[in-house]
Amino acid sequence: MRVLVTGGAGYIGSVTARVLSDRGHEVEILDNFSTGHREAVLPGARLHEGSLLDDIFLAGVFERAFDAVLHFAAFSLIGESVADPERYYHNNVTGSAQLLKAVSGTGVARFIFSSSAAVYGESDTPHLTEASPTAPVNPYGQTKLTMEGLLRTAAETLDMRAVALRYFNACGAMGELGEDHTPETHLIPCLLRSLLEPDASFSIYGDDYPTPDGTCIRDYIHVVDLAEAHVLALEGVDRPGLEILNLGTETGSSVREVIDTTAVVTGLDIDPLVAPRRSGDPSRLVAGSELARERLGWRPGRSDLTTIIGDAWAWHRAHPRGYADKSMGR
Repeated sequence: MRVLVTGGAGYIGSVTARVLSDRGHEVEILDNFSTGHREAVLPGARLHEGSLLDDIFLAGVFERAFDAVLHFAAFSLIGESVADPERYYHNNVTGSAQLLKAVSGTGVARFIFSSSAAVYGESDTPHLTEASPTAPVNPYGQTKLTMEGLLRTAAETLDMRAVALRYFNACGAMGELGEDHTPETHLIPCLLRSLLEPDASFSIYGDDYPTPDGTCIRDYIHVVDLAEAHVLALEGVDRPGLEILNLGTETGSSVREVIDTTAVVTGLDIDPLVAPRRSGDPSRLVAGSELARERLGWRPGRSDLTTIIGDAWAWHRAHPRGYADKSMGR
């Protein structure tokens, strides 16, 4: 299939583009590089550089015929969304609506959307399933939920096969492709960067949550496992309309458990500071992923913490300043 990957210079988008290409699909990339990296773009792929908010640009992109769109392009930092919700709604919701408008009438038959566990918010249940109530506690999660509603309507109107993949905490690396955000707020890259920078410190944001060790519990999923789920959804879902699937390991790990595993993998002592909670952080988010296993035949094979942290550690040691090292010829 000819596939357009929006946000294909970003973390998950770039890895998924590589897996798609390895599976024989013709991949084209759309990105405005506001957060993505040129060094992460799939070598040899046709690149469409521009914004989803630009109607004229999008019309030009869809002069080419695509079989499918995989939509990753979005702002994704929870704290930033709390501080500037209008910017998040404009980029994530309006941009996605413009994309769906551009897709209309072009023959795109499949649309895979990068959604998020942030649509659920707080929960007292051991595992969140697709039937769990959605009550986002931050604007980022609300933008994802709003986009799911837009996609449901578009899929029904256009007779399109659409899948929204609600995944949990993406992490790890794939060879030369790793996690590099500015600012970086995600646990594992922040922790690993602190180990590579002289005199750097690392903080746990809150140790008074209602969890066994007082720190947040999350479901950590390897980025390669996520990418493979996107490919399976692209190739395997034939039912018109929108299907929503969780992607996770069904196993939660606390921040302190991640720190302890990192100390073992790296062989380094880690003495974290404790800072106040961050606004918008739920205490526990763990997936129930039975439906993805049934519908896609998906099994996360790399998502144990030791493998995740080992792959991420290898990437960060090779790229201590992120993709800037590669762009400088290091």
